[in-house]
Amino acid sequence: MQDRTRWIIKRNCSASPALLALVFASIVAVSFVFGLAFALRGLWGILPFVGLELLAVAAAFVCYGRHAADYERIEVGAQVVEIERVEAARSTVRTLTRPWARVELEQPQAGWRGKVRVFLAAGGERIEVGRLLAEDRRAALARELKLALRTPAAG
Repeated sequence: MQDRTRWIIKRNCSASPALLALVFASIVAVSFVFGLAFALRGLWGILPFVGLELLAVAAAFVCYGRHAADYERIEVGAQVVEIERVEAARSTVRTLTRPWARVELEQPQAGWRGKVRVFLAAGGERIEVGRLLAEDRRAALARELKLALRTPAAG
C-alpha cells in the first residue's frame, strides 16, 4: 500500500442551490411587481427593461452555478504527483514525475499589485495550483507541498 498525501481545494460557496433559487425568485417577484406597477401607470416601455434585467440576473446565477462545484485535487504519491482540476463542465488530470517535481512560488514585488501564485513544475511542464484558495493561504500551500515532496516516498 502506498502512502499518498492529498489536498482537495474547493470553492467557498456559502449559498445552497435552494437558497439561490429562493433569492432568484424574490428578485423576479420584486422586479415584476415594480415593472407591473409602472406599466399600469401607462409606462409600458418599462417591461422590456424588466425582462432584460431578469435575463442578466439569470445569466449571472447560471455562471455562478456552473462554477460552484469547482475544485482542485493535488495528490503526492510515491512516484507521481497528480493534479486534477474541475472547472464548470471541464475536468483535467495532469501527472508529474515526483523525483523531478518542484514547487515554485511567485510573489508580487514590493509596491506592485498582484497575486501570490503557486506552481508545481517538472521538466518543461508548469501547472498553477491553489487558484481557489484565498490569497493568504497560497504561501501555506506552497510550504506544505514542498514538505510533502521532500518527505521520502513510501512504497
